Amino acid sequence: MTQAIGAPAASVSTTWSRTRALLAGGIAGGPLFLGVGVVQGLSRDSFDFTRNAISQLSLGDLGWIQVASFVLTGVLAIVGAAGIRRALTGTVEGRWVSRLVGVFGASFLLVAVFTADAGAGFPAGTPEAPAPSLSWHGALHMLSATAGFLALCAAFLMLARHFAARRRRGWALGSRLVPLGILVGFAASSATVLAFTAGAALGLLWLTAVTARLATALPPAQN
Repeated sequence: MTQAIGAPAASVSTTWSRTRALLAGGIAGGPLFLGVGVVQGLSRDSFDFTRNAISQLSLGDLGWIQVASFVLTGVLAIVGAAGIRRALTGTVEGRWVSRLVGVFGASFLLVAVFTADAGAGFPAGTPEAPAPSLSWHGALHMLSATAGFLALCAAFLMLARHFAARRRRGWALGSRLVPLGILVGFAASSATVLAFTAGAALGLLWLTAVTARLATALPPAQN
């Protein structure tokens, strides 16, 4: 009898432990990506955050570091998406948020394959002026990134609905405002690349924040 009664409890505990492990991937992705980008941006010759996008770090002899960062971040986002689905199991929000975050993660895998164009003085020896036109791989890079962040914005709006239903007003408000911040940053990128970088960073960090919130909301009895 003890084994029969104890088995389901052990199974549930294992399930929530796995969910937390998956959510940890989603939590880690954004800070990892931004940390690697900042370190590279400050250490690589000719790179200037006021002129160059982090994506351009995938170019040059050390470009493999940024490519690996894209791939790892994408994989972690997809892992986090699986955790979100489990954390919000049985809900419409859980199904859609996990799918949309999965699309976001997949977009990072695509931008790792289709590299950004050189320009604005990077890599070293590149003309200071921006590239006059996009190459085919530069265009696919931009389209993949745009699709990914639009999916992330939609995921945040679905999470706002989830948080509002549970009277988490601050989290609901943040999940509505962050997509606006991302879109404003992207729209302002024609004036300064820093706006694009800020918008992308905002999205990555908010994904970390909401994923951590979902992890802490799991049943405490399963800690």
